[in-house]
Amino acid sequence: MERVMPTIYGTWRQRLISAVLAGVACMLTTTASHAETAAAFMQRASSDLLAANHTMSAVGFSAAIRRYGDVPAIGLGALGNYAPSLPKNDRPLYYNGMVNFIGRYAAKESSKYQVVKAAILGQSEEDARGASVETRIYLKDGTNYDVRWLLVRSGASFKIRDAQVLGFWMTPFLATLFQNYIADNGGSSKALIMALNR
Repeated sequence: MERVMPTIYGTWRQRLISAVLAGVACMLTTTASHAETAAAFMQRASSDLLAANHTMSAVGFSAAIRRYGDVPAIGLGALGNYAPSLPKNDRPLYYNGMVNFIGRYAAKESSKYQVVKAAILGQSEEDARGASVETRIYLKDGTNYDVRWLLVRSGASFKIRDAQVLGFWMTPFLATLFQNYIADNGGSSKALIMALNR
């Protein structure tokens, strides 16, 4: 009996470990096979942004930015050298103010740029930096322009890190605006946070 027990225990333990490893492998395979493509993600994001454009809704734009944007990376990137001085406790309020600011601006501009549809033209291969998706935006006045979206991996999906319109990336404009405001107000990020949340 003493010689049989270790063998049975060993076999049972090996089977359990094998079953667990097989389950993990199956989950990883399922996650990978069900991972959303960059183009599919951008199609969803475009639909929500298009809906916000049609209603000229600041709330709609802000909700889409929260859902699809890489808000922490965009927010801290916009602060540049001021980012380390932003207390962690102030970050949620700052991010909220930034998103609402962008939402209000987008809603105001949407009356000038009434979008009819957004077409996905293609996507790049994903690498360590993420992937890019090319879209063409068609306006009500008959004109169109291309937008390149820079996406970063987020679990089985993506987040938007930046957008390039007419050859210009958007986040540097936000960074210039925010950093100039901080510099003009004594170098305090709190002044910016207050302004964004008014």
